[in-house]
Parts: sequence; C-alpha cells; structure tokens
Amino acid sequence: MDGTKTWWQSKTVWGGLVAVAAALAKASGAEIPLVDQGAITDAVVNLTGAVGGLLAIYGRLSARTSIRNE
Repeated sequence: MDGTKTWWQSKTVWGGLVAVAAALAKASGAEIPLVDQGAITDAVVNLTGAVGGLLAIYGRLSARTSIRNE
C-alpha cells in the first residue's frame, strides 16, 4: 500500500459501519437491501469528504496566524 489515510477516509471502515447498522436495523424489524447498503456507504463517504473540506476552509479562514512560506 502506498500512503496512509485516517480511518474516516476508508470506504472499508464505512462499509463495515453501514453493514453493522443494517444488521441492527434488521434485528429491529427493518430491512436494508445489499444494493442500498452500497449506496449508503458511498453517500456517507462523500458526506464526510465534504464536511472535512468545509472544516479545512473554516479552519483557514478563522486562523489567527498566517501561513509562512519557507
């Protein structure tokens, strides 16, 4: 593997979390088809990427110091 990433950037982790959530939902009476689980995983990954980008922009705009170019 090349490079590293945080846990929340991993589709495998999110897929596992969605699978666990689907199993819990099924245990409580709801059913989520496998196709929908993949779509949910993709949506969650896209949402976390968007939130991460917004947090980065907010962090830079609210920073009290400038970035030094050395």
